[in-house]
Amino acid sequence: MSLDAEGPRAPSREVIQADARLWLAENAADPLDAVVTSLPDVSELPELGPGLEGWKRWFVETAAQVLRWTAPGMPCLFFQSDIRHHGQWVDKAYLVQRAAELVGATLVFHKIVCRHAPGTLTQGRPSYSHLLAFSSGEPVIPKKPSADVLPDAGEMPWSRAMGTRACEAACRFLLNETRAKRVVDPFCGKGTVLAVANALGLSALGVELSAKRCRAARKLDAAALLST
Repeated sequence: MSLDAEGPRAPSREVIQADARLWLAENAADPLDAVVTSLPDVSELPELGPGLEGWKRWFVETAAQVLRWTAPGMPCLFFQSDIRHHGQWVDKAYLVQRAAELVGATLVFHKIVCRHAPGTLTQGRPSYSHLLAFSSGEPVIPKKPSADVLPDAGEMPWSRAMGTRACEAACRFLLNETRAKRVVDPFCGKGTVLAVANALGLSALGVELSAKRCRAARKLDAAALLST
């Protein structure tokens, strides 16, 4: 939170209705921007064609674009849940790692976030998600250790949201280990990442194609999220 002549200034939140890849191509990152995001599922991009191959190519290319966007030393964090598609398991952590190898980014940490209690049998989606942090240039070496397994993703304001506790873990890493001042989520949905970032004192910027989700992201109450 910055200071001016009138005292503390509340962290800002900006939500832009746009195509994420076009926006990233047309707007340079500020030196203290970090990314926290989740790339869309195959079910959200039917225009890429049937099957997985078109979506996988899009996913790796988009993750690579996100990783290239930030300034050296500013991390990119991805929260991704694996899927089962017609009997085929899709490991999204592997897809993000492929993108990182293309651009020469370093994996800083890989956490497992439980969506259900360990031992729970689930149909469809697995019972866990991945939280991965990457940096380009000199790798960010965490000085304050944090858990490799988060027992609860936290409150999800909508079905595709990144859980609030996962968001909090991502933002606290930025606060504790980096100089980041603003969190950018190019696929912000209804704004969970933005709201949690604001609640912890970081400014936030989100990009979202859906006008309805943009409106929700602008209104999401950060304090209410972290109090649940």
